[in-house]
Amino acid sequence: MKILSLDTTEQACSAALLLDDELVERFEIAPRQHSRLLLPMVESLLAEAGLALAQLDALAFARGPGSFTGVRIATAVVQGLALGVDLPVAPVSSLLALAQGAARESGARQVLALLDARMQEVYALACVRGEDGLMQPQGAETVGPPAAVSLPGGGDWVLAGSGVATYGEVLAHLGGTRLPEWQVHAADVARLAVALVRRGETVAAEAALPVYLRDQVAQKMTPLN
Repeated sequence: MKILSLDTTEQACSAALLLDDELVERFEIAPRQHSRLLLPMVESLLAEAGLALAQLDALAFARGPGSFTGVRIATAVVQGLALGVDLPVAPVSSLLALAQGAARESGARQVLALLDARMQEVYALACVRGEDGLMQPQGAETVGPPAAVSLPGGGDWVLAGSGVATYGEVLAHLGGTRLPEWQVHAADVARLAVALVRRGETVAAEAALPVYLRDQVAQKMTPLN
């Protein structure tokens, strides 16, 4: 299985190349530099592996939710790459990928992925690790006030992501271990994409669309008068 994966969900920019059991990643924390960095990362990975884009089995990307601008960048790049060589695309939840990486980092079985959604809200998804080592969502992705976030069950939970960094005090009612600085990694997008490709749950390039969870991009200003 040969999969190239991309992520620009938040401040981090990353690309990863999965070649069977080998996984190589380019990762950089670079706010507002995603458009400049992403394609060179892709070119570097392919050159190092001695592969052309057309030799891959599929492309994958973190499809959101996350930064509206960031998610759009990954979507546009993966669409362009896939159209050029007619490759299928595996859209992977940014929250699920965040949970996958946090579980890998901490060894946790249960992870609550939380991304800062701005406007005093968080994107949230509770995930539990399956027997195959991949995180499985427990319910739907949500967006709303951090005080309204709850956990689906007991046990030890790890809370990960920028939502924890921004709203840690408001989320105190949840307890748990914290990984507030953890970011989405393209390597974890690739790990999750393998299962989607094997199940045939890929889409054509034009159907590789971002997921925002809400339509409001900016907070509306209230008139003074």
